Amino acid sequence: MRLTFLGTGTSTGVPVIGCKCKVCQSSDIRDKRMRASVFLEVEGKNILIDCGPDFRAQMLFHDIDQIDTILLTHKHIDHIGGIDDLRPLGNKKIYLDKQTEDAVRQMYGYCFAENPYPGVPSLSLERISYEPFKICDGTIEVIPIRVMHGKMEIMGFRIGNFAYITDVSSLADDAEYEKLKGLEIVVLGCLRMTEHHSHQKFQEAMEMAKRINAKQTFFTHMCHHIGLHSEIEDLVPENIMFAYDGLSIAFE
Repeated sequence: MRLTFLGTGTSTGVPVIGCKCKVCQSSDIRDKRMRASVFLEVEGKNILIDCGPDFRAQMLFHDIDQIDTILLTHKHIDHIGGIDDLRPLGNKKIYLDKQTEDAVRQMYGYCFAENPYPGVPSLSLERISYEPFKICDGTIEVIPIRVMHGKMEIMGFRIGNFAYITDVSSLADDAEYEKLKGLEIVVLGCLRMTEHHSHQKFQEAMEMAKRINAKQTFFTHMCHHIGLHSEIEDLVPENIMFAYDGLSIAFE
């Protein structure tokens, strides 16, 4: 299995338009963050988790021209805003919950018209619940994780020894932690150092990482208030890392 971070930023990305803070002005490539998304290579299949506004740029930068399946965590625009750019990739099966499906159908209604305009994305929406399901012709099992994004219930996903939990303020209950035992890698949202109503701050992300106890934890979905990568990387032990765009890891 291989994990590639296509984007590790929050909804504004980093740098933020017009911002003159030291992070937004940094020349360190690790401080340049597109909207959060990851690309998984599993058993010869290519899986995309979230498809935000930077999707086209991410595909071109990483020279990716094939996606087998798409998983969406929730309906916010930084996670579904790139769906129109699926046009060149043929019919795509997208797994999503009801509220995300409703948002996609509203935003991309032209894709579902009775007589769609030639060239629009060809989408097959598969509504899912929090029960395990299989993708890629039944070859890969996905276990949904019930995640709280403030008061909004969204999805995380476990595939094998990997789990992706972004935009998280907490997990719904202890049962969700049980689903996360024995992980090789977990990716957790870590917005900034200070409190936020719907995202974990750094200390909360550290506490969640400790409780999950994966062999390796990566933080993602960071805003410019997180600080310079060169400074924050020293705040975590060896088994925890602030991810950055383009980081790629092979694991079992």
